[in-house]
Amino acid sequence: MNVVPEPLPGGSALARGFMHSYETVAHLYGGNFTLENKKQRAVWLDQSESLRADRSQLAEVLRAYNSRYNNHEKVRISLDLLEQPETLVVAGGQQSGLFTGPLLVIYKAVTAILAAREASRELDRPVVPLFWIAGEDHDWDEVNHTYVLNRSGEVTKLRIEHPDAGHSPVSHIELEEDHWRRPLEQLEELLQESEFKAEMMELMRGAASGGSMSCAFAEIMGSLFGKYGLVLLDSADPALRRLEQPFFRSLIENNDMLEASYHKTAADIKEGGFQLQADVTAGGANLFYIHEGARLLLIKKDGLFTDRKGTVSFSREELLDLLDRHPDRFSNNVLTRPLMQDYLLPVLATVLGQGEISYWGITGRAFAHMGLRMPLIIPRMSFTIVEGTLHKHLEKYGLTFADVQGRLEDKKRRWLEAQDELELGRRFEEAKAAFSAMYDPLIEQIGTVQAGLVKLGGSNKEKILDQISFLQNKVQDAMAKQNEAALRQWERIERSLMPLGRLQERVYNIIYYLNRYGRSWLDGLMELPTDYSGTHRIIYM
Repeated sequence: MNVVPEPLPGGSALARGFMHSYETVAHLYGGNFTLENKKQRAVWLDQSESLRADRSQLAEVLRAYNSRYNNHEKVRISLDLLEQPETLVVAGGQQSGLFTGPLLVIYKAVTAILAAREASRELDRPVVPLFWIAGEDHDWDEVNHTYVLNRSGEVTKLRIEHPDAGHSPVSHIELEEDHWRRPLEQLEELLQESEFKAEMMELMRGAASGGSMSCAFAEIMGSLFGKYGLVLLDSADPALRRLEQPFFRSLIENNDMLEASYHKTAADIKEGGFQLQADVTAGGANLFYIHEGARLLLIKKDGLFTDRKGTVSFSREELLDLLDRHPDRFSNNVLTRPLMQDYLLPVLATVLGQGEISYWGITGRAFAHMGLRMPLIIPRMSFTIVEGTLHKHLEKYGLTFADVQGRLEDKKRRWLEAQDELELGRRFEEAKAAFSAMYDPLIEQIGTVQAGLVKLGGSNKEKILDQISFLQNKVQDAMAKQNEAALRQWERIERSLMPLGRLQERVYNIIYYLNRYGRSWLDGLMELPTDYSGTHRIIYM
């Protein structure tokens, strides 16, 4: 693999500030992934061990979970290490998408594993990689699909239907064999034949035998990354909720103070000229309550904790009593999840995408109010994969990745025009102009014979021009047909590198590459040079 940096335009201004001019936004964050910051963070984690959940209890919960979905020797070693007070964690996470969802999920796991290795070497102490599966999230439509480049080079959407998903946490939505049948059949039909296809389909079918999307996600991630020691955690695990109970109590008891901290930092961010990437609403409790399977966002109104529709309503004391009896009914939102992660784990650093970097900026004061410190942040490594044949196509047409991103249609039009060696397009336009120049004076003259002939002459002129244009279009169609194979190559470039107008890593699933290259392709990713700057890179296969 040949790797070339390719910085991308756009994105969140706050995330760009973090990645490219950290000093301008440093007051909002806990630090970037420098050696000095790693050392300082490690010292603080050692000194604040008593602030977090009990390591032994946490390790037991994670052992039970990983033994079901990620039962690998290297994972067991990671969990044994996690019990030791000197061990730190590099965490990353994502929703549990269909067949793991888009490639960026894979890149986030790779970043966490490589960053943990590097930090362990530099600090001379164990650092364990961990993937936080956001199973408590309830946006079913966000996780129930994925995209595959099919045998014909077309973008194909795979989707798993579940009409009763509602607002339940994804990990609580039970999936039966019938739910999986159609996407599995589609996947097998779409994937080209290869020496790895049987193994990949066996992996996907085995994962689909689990009870939920999160279970299937964990099965696949464990199969891919267990040998690297990546620990998996499902945020909706009821056993985990019991460990989180003391911190949920603190979040409820200190809720007004937390809300004020979010609002204050949000105001600072807006005053700095940045846009907020997460809602900070007045009266927001920043917690969810699971009522009859539905995950309801709590707000504070008239001294009570309730939801927007008034489905539930509790005093602070009633909510705390429910927490003692039913901790599994409580769930974090986007602004309290970072705090809960830091309470559970000795987080040296967390791997985030650009959007996540932006909303984490809102949480700095909240960490401090809860006696914590925001961990170091590592921008997720970002890639576009260019296979060998595709690379040849790019070189053939003189295209750069920037061209593919924003100028491809214009480049294709110009290339097609250049194939007109007889300059027929120009000659047709000249013919139409010459005809008009000859015909217009004639129309003007016949008006002196009879005024009504001018209108007839103009209509006649337009018909003749239409006929010339008709022939011109036929010629253009014939030329396009002559270049049909080349135009298919242009389409393949776009569909492979910028499918649906988005970055490849935000659309395509890993299964296409595993089916084509096998698991060794993933091993190759693990050997790439690390880059924690957030710079996008092109991988030439």
